[in-house]
Amino acid sequence: MASTSAEIVAFLLTISGWVLVSSTLPTDYWKVSSIDGTVITTATFWANLWKTCVTDSTGVSNCKDFPSMLALDGYIQACRGLMISAVCLGFFGSIFGLVGMKCTKIGGSDQNKARIACLAGLIFILCGLCSMTGCSLYAHRITSEFFDPSFVAQKYELGAALFIGWAGASLCIIGGSIFCFSIAENSKSPRRAYAYNGAASVMSTRTKIHNSVPDQTSPKHFDKNAYV
Repeated sequence: MASTSAEIVAFLLTISGWVLVSSTLPTDYWKVSSIDGTVITTATFWANLWKTCVTDSTGVSNCKDFPSMLALDGYIQACRGLMISAVCLGFFGSIFGLVGMKCTKIGGSDQNKARIACLAGLIFILCGLCSMTGCSLYAHRITSEFFDPSFVAQKYELGAALFIGWAGASLCIIGGSIFCFSIAENSKSPRRAYAYNGAASVMSTRTKIHNSVPDQTSPKHFDKNAYV
């Protein structure tokens, strides 16, 4: 019962983490910067993996999509690949996790379901690592430009999407680790021992019957005249 509850908790954690990781791709604010006036914020610059935008004080946004994938910086291409890989891994991990849970009726025996659950845990851990790496790589580029005194272009700060990605990656790693422990708990569970009584052979049965039935034939006595 404890193992089943742990698997349900792990499944909820991993699904929540996968949803958070997936939501970072369309999120606008991967990095953000603002130009403040004397009274109000005159303009807000923000960008994500697909476009860069500017919003003025009236709320009107002007966006520009990245022109070509081949002309992008290397870190943006790497972050795109890592985040898309994390979303795909989370999808397959959720399927394997649903099949490997003990509370479902598919997947075969408990030992086979434990292996599937462990595989789902490994996939979710890999999903979390991909998301963590992608967000950290993007954040490293932002912080290195922000603290570089020789960088004269627009400086940005960390956006909300990075924190959402880190939170989702953490949930995926924690839930995947719980899934991996399910195979260890299954191996420690005691197995029932069944005694097998082999069928007696036909010859031994006949021998027992022959020995149990007494010989009721009376001995024959012959006198001397019987041979004449």
